[in-house]
Order: sequence, then C-alpha cells, then structure tokens
Amino acid sequence: MAGSLEQVRLVAAGCRACDLWRTSTQTVFGEGYERADLMLVGAQPGDKEDLAGRPFVGPAGRVLDRALGDAGIDRGAVYVTNAVKHLKWEARGTRRLHQRPGAAEIAACRPWLDHEIELVAPKVVVCLGATAAQALLGRAFKVSRQRGEVFPQPAGHVITATVHPASVLRAPVGARRDAELAAFTEDLRRLVEHLPPQPA
Repeated sequence: MAGSLEQVRLVAAGCRACDLWRTSTQTVFGEGYERADLMLVGAQPGDKEDLAGRPFVGPAGRVLDRALGDAGIDRGAVYVTNAVKHLKWEARGTRRLHQRPGAAEIAACRPWLDHEIELVAPKVVVCLGATAAQALLGRAFKVSRQRGEVFPQPAGHVITATVHPASVLRAPVGARRDAELAAFTEDLRRLVEHLPPQPA
C-alpha cells in the first residue's frame, strides 16, 4: 500500500471491496490535519457527504462543529473520517435514507481506516457511535454502557467512544436535545485530558 494519506486516498477512490460503491456517488475519505493528535471516526458518509465527497459536512457535521467549538477544540486541528467510506442507503420516495452498514462492509473498509490511523498517528481516536466503536473495539462494545471508557492500544494511542452527533438531532427539539448536546460536548471536552499539552 502507498505510504502517504494522499496516495491512500487516491487508491481508496477506486475501492470495490464491497458493493456499496455501486450505489454511492464516490468514496468519502477522511480529511483534516494530517498529524492530528485527535481523530474522530464516524459510521459512514451521509447524503450530503456522499455528494460533496467530504466527511461531516451535513447536519451531523454542524452539530459536531458546534460541540467541538464549545469544548475548546479546533476542528482544523483534528482529523475526521468514517469507518465505512461509501454511503449505504435505501430509497424512500425521493429521499435516500441511511442504512446501517453490515459486518462485511465494515470489514471491507477496515484497511482504509487502519491506514489512516497509522499515517496520522493520533494520540486519541474517538469513535462516534456504535458502528465506529464496534469496528475498532469489537462487536460486543456497547456505547450506552461503555461511553467514555479509554482503551490503550499497542501502537501507543488510546481509543474511546461517545454517541454520534446525528443522535443529538434525533432527540426531540427542546430541553432533551439541549441535554444530549451538552453531554456530547462534555464527552469531547474530557478528551483534552488525554491530549499532549499545547505550546504556550
């Protein structure tokens, strides 16, 4: 495999390891600071991301941006990606509704995620939601029960998990959604404890 993120990105653009490429617009590879201490891993691109070819640029991305800002984390200093690089969807009228990727699709994309982690070499990898968490921490992992736990890895980084920002949008508008956003933001704020101190 090629030895830089740009080279891996170019190879991934032609990935045919599973059938999701047939109904997707394009491969959506990760982006961000290529030496980031913090990597955020979601499940799969959404409709907006599939069309734009960039991760976390739709409604969930806006929630993520707000939470990162409120937590004091510059999105420009992190690397964002997904466990699965193509959108899995089903038609509902004129809309494309997300479907959860299956184990075979997650496994097919795992080499791309492994390359990203190896090349970026983050200190902390945050799984956003169950699909990403189970991709990296095993299918028995439960975000509802193990949210915020820290798992040291042989390569020297740690992995932790929180909810996907899309889950905030699924909460009813009002106090419930505000509470979900506050909890998600607090999860991100606690990540700073595991990051190297920034130079003064």
